[in-house]
Amino acid sequence: MSDQRGPGRPRSQTARRAILTAALTELEDQGYAALTMQGIAARAGVGKQTIYRWWPSKADVVLEALVDLAETRISVPDEGSLPADLMAFLDATFRQQGQRPILIGLMAQALLDPAFAAAFRDRFLFTRRAALRQIVDRASVRGEISPDIDPELVIDIVYGVLWYRLMLDHAPLDKTAARQLTALLLRAVT
Repeated sequence: MSDQRGPGRPRSQTARRAILTAALTELEDQGYAALTMQGIAARAGVGKQTIYRWWPSKADVVLEALVDLAETRISVPDEGSLPADLMAFLDATFRQQGQRPILIGLMAQALLDPAFAAAFRDRFLFTRRAALRQIVDRASVRGEISPDIDPELVIDIVYGVLWYRLMLDHAPLDKTAARQLTALLLRAVT
């Protein structure tokens, strides 16, 4: 969400933070399907009209909360080597497995709503890909990745595993999975 001032009263950062926190808490308690703007407003202590003034839908509120959360919890490590950078990034990413209901809800919404799909892709998915791309690009500069490797395919593999396991919930996303995926990728790219 842009911080540029539009018509009306300026956005209160305190109210914004309360709304985003309330949305995440409501999601944990109720799940995405049961999440409502009314529930978010009640938990945040604001009027429902305040939320609608800043976000057109519950999916947009949740998306902004998720973007903020990812920016604060998953940094782009620079440990000096591809193995260390990949392991740190994947470990931090997979530790967010508790965000599964949020991610699944947003992905479902994106499948139903093309306008939201574009926002989800541009504001969240591509931002997370860009973070991993920094790691891959640094490794290429250091000569740790074979020049014939397509970096976008490497990134697809990482997020393919992540989304597949999130969607099907058939195998864990944990430190062991991060270690195994790191080892597999290192064998593939060198």
